Amino acid sequence: MEGAAVNALIVLLSMIATAPAATATTSSLGQHADHPTVIIVVGAPGAPEYGRDFAQWAEQWAQAAKRGSACVTTIGSVYDPSTAPSTAPTTGPSTDREQLRTLLVSAVAEPAQPLWLVLIGHGTYDGKETKFNLRGPDVTDQELAEWLRPLRRPIAVIDCTASSAPFLNRLSAPGRVVITATRSGSELQFAHFGEFMAGAIADPSADLDKDGQTSLLEAFLAASHRVEEFYKQAGRLTTEHALLDDNGDGQGVSADWFEGLRATHAARNGSPIDGPRAHQWHLVMSASEQAIPQELRARRDEIELAIESLRQKKVAMPQDVYYKQLEELLLKLARLYEQIDVENKGS
Repeated sequence: MEGAAVNALIVLLSMIATAPAATATTSSLGQHADHPTVIIVVGAPGAPEYGRDFAQWAEQWAQAAKRGSACVTTIGSVYDPSTAPSTAPTTGPSTDREQLRTLLVSAVAEPAQPLWLVLIGHGTYDGKETKFNLRGPDVTDQELAEWLRPLRRPIAVIDCTASSAPFLNRLSAPGRVVITATRSGSELQFAHFGEFMAGAIADPSADLDKDGQTSLLEAFLAASHRVEEFYKQAGRLTTEHALLDDNGDGQGVSADWFEGLRATHAARNGSPIDGPRAHQWHLVMSASEQAIPQELRARRDEIELAIESLRQKKVAMPQDVYYKQLEELLLKLARLYEQIDVENKGS
């Protein structure tokens, strides 16, 4: 397929994708299967000022999740200086650790639902084991990996704590997005990434491709740049470097790997580049995105990932083979958008 024909087909696809979509009906939005699950875990604050910050970040996430019609659960008390100290450990089956484990066990029952797991607080690393510090017993990276293992649903884990990088290494898996505030367990200082991530997840100014919604990738990039600016303005050495992994290789990449929304470096082990899958995650969807049935949205995402994978192989393929495969994928995507348009008009 000649380049001009490819460009023409891409223009056609753009016209279909950006055409005004019918507003999602009440019945489609009310289907439980269309709603993501968001679990926000607030760890032990350690000091009052951290408790206030963590509560504010958790509330920002909760408000964004509600705007996105998600099912939201927050573990960890909201900071209130007039009550008993929030660092007091809880006991028995109602510990924060057990509440998290119980929620994740029950999450197996919704295999089609996207699951967002947001960890806010402090983390520690002793050279062997990484922990997310909870009120009462902590949870380790290995334990959380075991709890998530049975889940077959799409999962995004956003760990906003210091020393969080080993969680990325441990939790990374195909089809999963993992974000950590640090690039190693040795980045022990308090991480400010959580503040900026909470502010960016539904921030229209972080929407780089101007499609009316802020993706998880876009929020990660915005938060990373704001962290960098924070340390620069404070005249301090940067002690945290956030990572994103969505190709399952357990390595992760930082924001400086990206030019716009595309990674400019190939993965070191030949894996697909990081970023495309995270760009498909939106906590607050645009009206046109909401109008797409979940099943068709999932098929659309698969085709888009296949197109991105093919583009990465272009230099190693004969040109005619590359363009033939690209044409097939683009036509498949065009037909899918036609189906979406038909279903929206009939709803």
